[in-house]
Amino acid sequence: MIKAVNCFYLLVSLVVWSACSNSASPPPQPTTATLPITIDLPEIKHRKNLILLTENGSTSYYLYRGQGMGYDYELVRAFAKSQGLGLQVKVLTDLEDMFHLLQSGDGDIIAGNLTHIPEREKYVQFTSPLSETRQVLVQRKPLNWRKMSKEQLDDSLVRSFEQLHQKEIYVHALTTFYSNILELEQAAGVDVDIIEASASLNSETLIRLVAEGQVPFTVSDENLARINATYYPDLDIEFAVSAPQKIAWAVRKDSDSLLLAIEEWMSKKEIQKKLKYTYKKYFNSPRDQMGRMSSEFCSLEGNCISEYDAYIKKYSVKINWDWKLLAAMIYEESRFNPEARSWVGAFGLMQLMPATGERFGIDTTQTVEHNIRAGVDYLRYLDRMWQDRINDSSERVKFILASYNIGPGHVLDAQAIARELNLNPEIWDHNVADCLLLKSDDRYLHLPDVKHGYCRGTETVSYVNRVMNQYLLYQNLKV
Repeated sequence: MIKAVNCFYLLVSLVVWSACSNSASPPPQPTTATLPITIDLPEIKHRKNLILLTENGSTSYYLYRGQGMGYDYELVRAFAKSQGLGLQVKVLTDLEDMFHLLQSGDGDIIAGNLTHIPEREKYVQFTSPLSETRQVLVQRKPLNWRKMSKEQLDDSLVRSFEQLHQKEIYVHALTTFYSNILELEQAAGVDVDIIEASASLNSETLIRLVAEGQVPFTVSDENLARINATYYPDLDIEFAVSAPQKIAWAVRKDSDSLLLAIEEWMSKKEIQKKLKYTYKKYFNSPRDQMGRMSSEFCSLEGNCISEYDAYIKKYSVKINWDWKLLAAMIYEESRFNPEARSWVGAFGLMQLMPATGERFGIDTTQTVEHNIRAGVDYLRYLDRMWQDRINDSSERVKFILASYNIGPGHVLDAQAIARELNLNPEIWDHNVADCLLLKSDDRYLHLPDVKHGYCRGTETVSYVNRVMNQYLLYQNLKV
């Protein structure tokens, strides 16, 4: 029996799509209005960012002490780096939204414990499988289970599908969890009470609800269930409801160059080792994983980016920045390590040079708060300098970041080169950023308004990109 959903629609849609193992279904067959656009690896490289579409979960992607983590995130980031690309992450709860963004060109790879099913090959291309997993029934053990023998415990739990007759199972509609239960229900001749779970509840939330006794049963991928069972010992996940299924990434149907690059990358011996190591890190070390997940500095359970959030929030107001943007910058500067020192002498969370620190009233002996205050004072100085030159505040942030990294003089020179090349001197990406790269070319150093000499702008362009991408990560998650 199916609750909270139209049965006929479900059955027809399941024939067309089936689903991913851990999210709501992708959209119906694309119409002419929603056909994918053509964006492949060359276009992505021009954009300079690879866009990952994923979910906020313990194995896909989450933040821990301000740093992105997750099996899929780490591997996609490593692939992006191999292609000279930054990584932008878009976190969604609904796979349908992921497929829409993939088809519209607002995403490039879907990765998140995604099941490779043949029906979906009509609309996306799958990479070689990264792993395999089964689906398991997630149920709560009885309160006195520790005093039971194994035989007594087994007798108290569901160990066959027939035992689910008239039992409630909470799963997302239009998923392989859902379709598998429907098939088993028909084959076993039993009446399972299938409850459609909200798309806002991911698999791990449903597992937690079972552990807390708020939901009687759900179905999950075994690799994810085993991690959560370490954190919730009252859970039982021993009853498998499917054969092993392949887990892979998905790309657009027309992204042949991107798919080929991924396959070539995955085939390398050192990457094969990395795949195994990363899988072990997230799936075979559940206690370490759950230790991170239960931290107040984890986006899955807590609401802190770093232990310095209070100072960051306090001083971000002085420059009218979102505190998460200032946090992203500090992460990029020092990884929130107040003892950080660079080879040129930059120090503290804000990595101020000694002369700059002295100018704004601090040295290496002073507190974290003083370091943040002085860094923000320098950012205020840069903001005032750029206000009359860059009217758009969102663009001005990028010029401020570049100036903080390499000095404002080189950025002013890049503006001068942009004017000479008829590019927009008030736009960073593909305009002033590209001209900053030209400051290593002698042909542009002799222009009348280029006054600050040679520099290698590659690191600064990458720095601005990394900070803005980190900011997007912090905006995506509820911290």
